[in-house]
Amino acid sequence: MEFLPIFMNMRGRKALLVGAGEVAARKGALLLQAGAELNVVAPELSSSLAREVEQGNASHRAGSFEASDLEGVALVIAATDDAEVNAQVSALCNERNIPVNVVDNSDLCSFIMPSIIDRSPVQIAVSTGGASPVLARLLRTRLESAIPSAYGRLASMVEGFREQVKARFDNVHARRGFWEKVLQGRIAELVFSGKDGEAEKELSAALEAGAVDEESGEVYLIGGGPGDPDLLTFRALRLMQQADVVLYDRLVGAGILKLVRRDAERHYVGKMAQDHT
Repeated sequence: MEFLPIFMNMRGRKALLVGAGEVAARKGALLLQAGAELNVVAPELSSSLAREVEQGNASHRAGSFEASDLEGVALVIAATDDAEVNAQVSALCNERNIPVNVVDNSDLCSFIMPSIIDRSPVQIAVSTGGASPVLARLLRTRLESAIPSAYGRLASMVEGFREQVKARFDNVHARRGFWEKVLQGRIAELVFSGKDGEAEKELSAALEAGAVDEESGEVYLIGGGPGDPDLLTFRALRLMQQADVVLYDRLVGAGILKLVRRDAERHYVGKMAQDHT
């Protein structure tokens, strides 16, 4: 593992952006989203960064980078088109133990910027250690389509019940078991279906009872399409992999059945003329 994957709290902390082109603007936007106090050093600003400064979201010092710009800074990103300036920024940051990222030059970085899947408060970072940013972006695209935006709402709901669950279960194993049933069962599916209020009511009831109700199951009808496993929807795949019992007919191919959870019960219910199973 070449880099330690960590998430850094930048809320209210000072970040320095050296450079103000469009690449720098994208990095600056990420820092602002993370709640950083953004300071930009560059002779001129791109239009997007100029808007942030005009709106009071960032500050700007017009001119070239100077060592004094690092005073009180928690993190630095260098994104200029001048290799000498980038190298200078990197060297001074390393002397001061300030985390520094130099865009498109991993040799000068003490940290790298990953591709990000944002389902706040859930965040997923994908990195190739600087070997292939394009590959990281392609992997992020695949994950983006596989992870519903509702996971953010689910995480927020869970966060609101954390202290209550801690008070209800004094054993860490009991808490883990409770949350696993919540996050893999009906309550999670209610959130994915947009029924957040109903999900909260069921979670409250489960918490009061001290267990998730396992008597009431859910039945889902999943269309197999033309039989190609690659054409299944992500939701169909998720439901297939959490089902305890699977009923399938003669049109469901072996490739699709391989995607079903291994320990699930499988029951063939196929029909043909004069031959009903």
